[in-house]
Amino acid sequence: MKVLCVDPAADERQETRDILVDAGFDATICGSLDEARGVLAADAVSGVITEYDLPDGTGLELVAYAREIHPDVTGVLFTDADFAAIDTDALSGTVVEYVDKDTASAHDELVDLLSFSIDNRSQTAYPLPDDEDRRLDAVEAYVDDTDALDASLDRLTQVARALFDVDAATVGFVEDHHERFLACQGTDVDRLDREDTICTYAILDEGPTVINDTREDPRFRDNDELSASGIRFYAGAPIRTDDGDAVGVFCLFDGESRSFAARERTLLSLLADEVMDGLELRRRLREATEGDDE
Repeated sequence: MKVLCVDPAADERQETRDILVDAGFDATICGSLDEARGVLAADAVSGVITEYDLPDGTGLELVAYAREIHPDVTGVLFTDADFAAIDTDALSGTVVEYVDKDTASAHDELVDLLSFSIDNRSQTAYPLPDDEDRRLDAVEAYVDDTDALDASLDRLTQVARALFDVDAATVGFVEDHHERFLACQGTDVDRLDREDTICTYAILDEGPTVINDTREDPRFRDNDELSASGIRFYAGAPIRTDDGDAVGVFCLFDGESRSFAARERTLLSLLADEVMDGLELRRRLREATEGDDE
């Protein structure tokens, strides 16, 4: 795992790098915010370990910048600055861990915290399934030729919008940091950040997720994207592979709050299953064609 260690003190950043390398990390070091930005722009990293006081800024600024490029990067302030003196209000949305480098077990604590946070991606702004890596592999395997998928998915969303009498129906596939919509009826959306979508929660549920009124749900009532779109009602059925991986969601939206009966949940799940059957058929045909070409 690649990590970036930023510390203006040359001997301390070298010591930290050596500890991280011994622990199995691929560690790059630098001494300033500007240097770190150059590294982050050129290469993907899983974690950023930084002093708070940098010659040209703060460690919080660095972590905030890193998240703009790599949204789920782990950020750790490894610093001798007193926590009470750190200006956390300046970047209140930046989630970062804190390790006091002056404690006797500081390096052990840093390695343990870094390993745990990277493995669990605990600093993302949205929940992740336990099998997230396998799920993303399934998205890549099934959602390949998006142009060819559009027509069949459009027909299903058109049927769904009429069947449930809602403002909009979509089919979206949940990728690593975004949800990509390949079929939309009643709305025009191409891609959204995962933290802005209800679907990132829907893929965690076995059956349909129904939000009768988004303004009453504490997870979504402050969501600017939902407010701007006027969405009050949401229902989404996960599109799952035979192995149980949710590659996407068949969604319904409406500008008015409403109920959603058990029969309607069943029908929505059937539409999601229909999408998955089409994806599976396309995958098998693709594999058969590739086999014939060998």
